[in-house]
Amino acid sequence: MKTWKALSIALLVAGSVLLVSFTFRTNSKVKHKTTYRSIPKGCVFRTVMGEESSDSSFIFKTPESVNLSIQNGLDWIAQAQNNNGGWGAGSHGRQDIMDPHAVQSDPATTSMVAMALLRSGNTFTGGKYATQLRRSLEYVLKAVESSPQTNINITDQTGTQIQIKLGANIDVILASQFLTNSLEYLNNDKQLKDRVKKNLNTCVAKIQQAQDSNGSISGSGWAGVLQSSFASNALEAAQAQGAKVDDAALERARAYQKKNYNAETGSVNTDMGAGVMLYSVSGSTRASAKEARKVKEEVDKAKRDGRLAQNAPPSAENLEKIGFDKDEAMKYSTAYNVYQSAKVQAQREDVMDGFGSNGGEEFLSYLQTGESMIIGKDNTWTKWYDNISGRMVRIQNDDGSWSGHHCITSPVFCTATCLLILSINNDVDKLIELGREK
Repeated sequence: MKTWKALSIALLVAGSVLLVSFTFRTNSKVKHKTTYRSIPKGCVFRTVMGEESSDSSFIFKTPESVNLSIQNGLDWIAQAQNNNGGWGAGSHGRQDIMDPHAVQSDPATTSMVAMALLRSGNTFTGGKYATQLRRSLEYVLKAVESSPQTNINITDQTGTQIQIKLGANIDVILASQFLTNSLEYLNNDKQLKDRVKKNLNTCVAKIQQAQDSNGSISGSGWAGVLQSSFASNALEAAQAQGAKVDDAALERARAYQKKNYNAETGSVNTDMGAGVMLYSVSGSTRASAKEARKVKEEVDKAKRDGRLAQNAPPSAENLEKIGFDKDEAMKYSTAYNVYQSAKVQAQREDVMDGFGSNGGEEFLSYLQTGESMIIGKDNTWTKWYDNISGRMVRIQNDDGSWSGHHCITSPVFCTATCLLILSINNDVDKLIELGREK
């Protein structure tokens, strides 16, 4: 009985620790109050008894100040929707236009906004912005369905901010990701779900058709490495939802991104990244996250089983020892090293400054870094979130929007991307599942 009494006391103490709230100041000098949710007592008990593992670092509640920032952003962007159900970023030649209703809708921007609405807790049948979300889905579906089969993009628009800065085929890439994200919310509407699946496969085929032999996507813009990186992400996510993704195309896409970073020297290839280290290194982090996670999980398991020494590094040689074939061992150990080094570079203050001021490209890079860390099941993601959420709250406009100061200046596109960053912990479970190798 004494043993059980002592254990009960220990459990109560452990539970209390999980409920502790604390206030901190980020590098951007914005205060947040961060709270970690408690794990149910039954789960704590099973963890203590060794029946399951606790991963409290991924149980994260959005700070109250960030929630307010998100709500203000959502209110602004909902009112920015055009009559046709879409949103637009505007022309590259008129970056000075900040009125969201003075620009033409485009599939890329609409898809980013729609994904932000989904991540913020809305669905096609519920939530404050369900109506806007349904209209955006119809807009994107019509864009895909009206595009000729021989075209590699889904719009005849040219010269948008997003196309010039990211790439001519960015619309189909972001539309693919939005359609993938939509599928799980359509289980009660088989007809619409089948329509989305069909259009998703159309997008996937167009992305793969636009892929060059080196794994990049044709039509590269000023920071084309980001277009190619998001294409890799889109193919990966679509494959997880059962879309017709060519394994070889996905492998080429990942390899292209990983090759932009040399983990041994720390050098970064920025030829397709406008000379900006941030754009390339965030893509390298994202492309290697899933494989790096597999390495860590397999090596940790081997150490628990006694097949590797506790201090054994995740080298190619050790991966061969635990069952990887020679080529796989080299591929996975390289990915692990790229991820571990690139994620650090992507969070350096001087690297995060990007082009020197905030633009849509910087926001996209931050988003990639954060998603990479969660996909890789990296416990340090909350430290990244503390820092980046402070940055985002500090630079939000008084009307609730965000805007760029160079290149992608569109308040609609920038607001959507910032909302995706700030509400990222709503998708932690989904991102962790995406990072699980089948």
